Amino acid sequence: MHPNSSNHASMPQPDNSPSIPQKDSHEVIMSVRDVKKKIGRKMIIHDVSFDVRSGEIFGFLGPNGSGKTTTIRMLVDLIKPTSGDISICGYNVHKDPENALKHIGCIVENPEVYAYMGGWENLEHFARMQRGIDEKRIREVVSVVGLDQRIHDKVKTYSLGMRQRLGIAQALLGRPKLLILDEPTNGLDPKGIKELREFVRMLASQGMSLFISSHLLSEIQLMCDRVAIISQGRVLAVGTVDELVNQAGTYVVWQFDQPEAGRALLAGEPNMTFIGEDEHQIDEGLLSGLKDAIITMMPLERIPFIVERAVQDGVGVLSVQRVAPTLEELFLKMTEGESIG
Repeated sequence: MHPNSSNHASMPQPDNSPSIPQKDSHEVIMSVRDVKKKIGRKMIIHDVSFDVRSGEIFGFLGPNGSGKTTTIRMLVDLIKPTSGDISICGYNVHKDPENALKHIGCIVENPEVYAYMGGWENLEHFARMQRGIDEKRIREVVSVVGLDQRIHDKVKTYSLGMRQRLGIAQALLGRPKLLILDEPTNGLDPKGIKELREFVRMLASQGMSLFISSHLLSEIQLMCDRVAIISQGRVLAVGTVDELVNQAGTYVVWQFDQPEAGRALLAGEPNMTFIGEDEHQIDEGLLSGLKDAIITMMPLERIPFIVERAVQDGVGVLSVQRVAPTLEELFLKMTEGESIG
């Protein structure tokens, strides 16, 4: 996670980390039902509902100001919802916070650490606030986050990435079943983001559930198993990345040896839509090698019939590719162009 230092170890691989009990992948770790938050006369969170399951990486995606951090503050009982229910491992967060919150590790916004103390001293300090956290457990979490070489240095000498590692180590002390990270890639360079992604995957592979909020579409798409899209305090969709991307439709990209004849052939098809150069989110690198590519949206089951017709008409089909749109395109459609990542 640390972007620019050569003085720390890389995130360890899963087999070097303390084990996290495996759980049923269908088990619901956190359930959020019809949560609302009203401040004064203004409703800022509207009927938010979703579940986080065992061992999954759940993305909470939305632009700045969409309600992500307010929702997270309600999840961890920092503020009370106006109505609705939040439960963690079957315990209601607001009626039984002691039992609910013992299953959570959380970093909201920035890690809370003491810069004038060493990393180890910070962890000892936070360990004293919880039951059953001994020196062995501190060593385990230090190893998990890859801070072995710098753990006794003063935190004021740490980079942003190293402070974030220390914050995650602190959140892992109590062996949580759910780790909540609010915008964890902020301030990290591509190398640090890649390390974070690998680290998150390692924890999930060992059975931990992770809830990650972000405004970065590309990272959510690469990192998460399922996603909730939030805009203006409302959850617009919840599903796997593939499910959500498929909601935006699928492009079919054609390349013919006779482009004009090929376009005329396609134009005769029912339910055929031609997509202009400025209307798609397809990676330009993909299109750069396809001369005179024709981008369409159409029923996939029609592809074999079109190829057969092209052969009959003497039009060569050089290539036909199905290309999924990005999560960004789905988001823009849902929010009518609201800016994000």
